[in-house]
Amino acid sequence: MHRILVINPGSTSTKIAVYEDERQTFIAKISHTFEELNQLPLMSDEYQFRLRLVREQLRSAGISEDFEAVIGRGGLSKPIEGGVYEVNEQMLDDARNSRHRHSCDLGCLIADAIAKPIEGCRSFIADPGVTDEMCPEAHISGSPDMPRICIWHALNQRAIARRFAADQETRYEDLNLIICHLGGGISVAAHQKGRAIDANNALDGEGPFSPVRAGSLPVADVVRACFSGKWTQQEFIAYISGRAGLTAHLGTNDMKEILRRIADGDKKAESVVDAMLFHTAKAIASEGAVLCGKVDAIILTGGLVYEDYVTSRLRKRLSWLAPIYCYPGEDEMGALAQNALMVLRGEVNVKEY
Repeated sequence: MHRILVINPGSTSTKIAVYEDERQTFIAKISHTFEELNQLPLMSDEYQFRLRLVREQLRSAGISEDFEAVIGRGGLSKPIEGGVYEVNEQMLDDARNSRHRHSCDLGCLIADAIAKPIEGCRSFIADPGVTDEMCPEAHISGSPDMPRICIWHALNQRAIARRFAADQETRYEDLNLIICHLGGGISVAAHQKGRAIDANNALDGEGPFSPVRAGSLPVADVVRACFSGKWTQQEFIAYISGRAGLTAHLGTNDMKEILRRIADGDKKAESVVDAMLFHTAKAIASEGAVLCGKVDAIILTGGLVYEDYVTSRLRKRLSWLAPIYCYPGEDEMGALAQNALMVLRGEVNVKEY
């Protein structure tokens, strides 16, 4: 039996879980207030704060730290190929100095700190959001100064792809898939025989708009906004990555509330949500061209996929392209545990960062 600790730092929480092989034996969510985090301006301060709380949670739950592996959520430090990576000093240094300063960069730092004192324990990350397997053409934009990058839901998309392949009694590496993760952000990727050869930058502004993100915007209008004096650079980046989309149009990102408004006859809410789904369908269909029309399946995943309003409208626009399968929600904790378990069982090779 392999005993694994999973650590998933998010913007307002740190989730931890313990697995014995595939079986989850413990899970906890440690919530953090904005007031607490605002008092921690340095990455090193936030790391120590979250590490202390994780250790306290394990002690209070009576969980012994005799883990064989600790796996953390991967960060946004630099683009790397998908897979499982052993934490090393270069990864830790890059995480401490990541230009994005995202909570997920703390995953490898906390995993390493917990694993080091345990004899024989290894620390990993897997399929971080900057996983980059895009084909050369996908990186080239209309400006040589602005190459395309991808920041997407790589961990969940690849886990769902493997789950779908198992359900179909085949291998992820034998399929061409278009996968769309619909959550606070929306990412769309073309998976060709086990590699994501195209994906959007779902964090910084590319692809369809989402409950909180702007997606692609008219470029000239962005330039005018940048020089209008209304925004600082950081304010505008914060807006497009966290306060745009449905939030900007409707004042909330709560999809259940928005759907209640639509059911009560709110035509503005209906038009904005339908526009989001219009652009999402357009982004999914465009990946059909990337795969030269050879698409085995379209997979919809993420929290919004629980809503029939969402899936029915996407099916209407996309059923001509390929069979559509829905895997609602996401299981980042289980996906991380499964990646670590595959390494410990010798089913996949660990990669060097």
